[in-house]
Amino acid sequence: MTDWPILSVVTFLPLLGTLFIFAIRGEDEIALRNTRFVALWTTVITFVLSLLVWVNFDPNTSDFQFVEQGDWLGGAINYHMGVDGISMLFVILTTFLMPGCILASWRVKSRVKEYMIAFLVLETLMVGVFCALDLVLFYLFFEGGLIPMFLIIGVWGGARRVYASFKFFLYTLLGSVLMLLAIMAMYLDAGTTDIPTLLTHAFPAGWQTWLFLAFFASFAVKMPMWPVHTWLPDAHVEAPTAGSVVLAAILLKMGGYGFLRFSLPMFPLATDFFTPMIFALSVVAIIYTSLVALMQEDMKKLIAYSSVAHMGFVTLGIFTLTVQGIQGGIFQMLSHGIVSAALFLCVGVVYDRMHTREIAAYGGLVNRMPIYAFTFMVFTLANVGLPGTSGFVGEFLALVGAFKANTWVALVATGGVVLSAAYALWLYRRVIFGELDKDSLKSITDMSGREIAVLAPLIALTILFGIYPAPILDVTAASVDNLIADYKSALAAAEAAINVASH
Repeated sequence: MTDWPILSVVTFLPLLGTLFIFAIRGEDEIALRNTRFVALWTTVITFVLSLLVWVNFDPNTSDFQFVEQGDWLGGAINYHMGVDGISMLFVILTTFLMPGCILASWRVKSRVKEYMIAFLVLETLMVGVFCALDLVLFYLFFEGGLIPMFLIIGVWGGARRVYASFKFFLYTLLGSVLMLLAIMAMYLDAGTTDIPTLLTHAFPAGWQTWLFLAFFASFAVKMPMWPVHTWLPDAHVEAPTAGSVVLAAILLKMGGYGFLRFSLPMFPLATDFFTPMIFALSVVAIIYTSLVALMQEDMKKLIAYSSVAHMGFVTLGIFTLTVQGIQGGIFQMLSHGIVSAALFLCVGVVYDRMHTREIAAYGGLVNRMPIYAFTFMVFTLANVGLPGTSGFVGEFLALVGAFKANTWVALVATGGVVLSAAYALWLYRRVIFGELDKDSLKSITDMSGREIAVLAPLIALTILFGIYPAPILDVTAASVDNLIADYKSALAAAEAAINVASH
């Protein structure tokens, strides 16, 4: 374990980068180049420091590690940071993807300083979500991430960027207002907003239903679950490439993380009651959005709908409340973070050259872009869940957990795997194969060194975790076992209390 406040350093270091960018004077080419390099080096150093968290992490305990605590707002609300096996890997995922986002944004020409500052502030807020061990601190980070993302879509997005950014903002804000009310109610009942204390606090059975629904409103929109998913395709289509990467890879995972951190351990009775509803919504998401993806003409929209379907597997796995299901849900979130990020980067590669995302505008790219064709193939197959890629492990474990919980749910959800193969391979065939008969494509160039540098690590991780998933599963194992044990004991205690009352 480290003696210095490593989580605070990793969380707030990007803000130091923003101060350096503020200090850069002028708008000439040298100033813009310096701005890009400051942002890049800030994210790289943050990632390297975050690796120390993984290296020093003890996977044999479910306790929170690297804990930092200090007075903040009065006596009840403290500055409290720490990570366990469930949250630690999301911190690493966030810091790992940010340098790639900066590199992918190298060609942004308008308001470069503001753009880089928005991404660095967003990184601080995203890392803070996964490290916060106080409900109020968590809420500030969770909500704060809305603001830079709103600006990234609204300022640097596509033609309908203002509509998309407001839709994104209003959907997510509405759900979060209910969560704020729930946080106040929890403080009234428990007298604290400290998350480790709340994890051991037994909320009254009557309260749990309402608290669960309030948190569910916020996390379901963030995931996003069907039917509150409609903001996502619009946001993705209008967002710049790096904005789509962050949105798909990290912001969506906050919903799943919220279920694991709050809904399951704090409201076990309500979780037990609402599980059939979650199963139904998850299965609808997997099947319905896969069918919608088959009808898309825009590459980004297709991948956005596939994200909703994959998040359906996550909620399905988490709410099976089996070891395999929850492990599969966490693994699927991390895998999807890598694969969906890479798919949006792949779309960005051809969009930079052709300035269109219409599938019909492409075809026969393998003739001019063989490296791109190979790269896109790896991530398409990972998105389908091909054995040997990280996409397979998460889906398989989630389905095994679902099979233990409810055979029919597992059977229907498995149909979603077939549909995902249909839309992903259809997209790949239309874009990559066939004759190169469009004149506009005849001078298109293959991936540059910068683009290869961004995507190569993602290929390596997709294949590594597909063949050898142990580094992820070992870290999460103790925390998942502890979560399930606490959940079962809470249910048993509630049943015993009901039996005593009835006699």
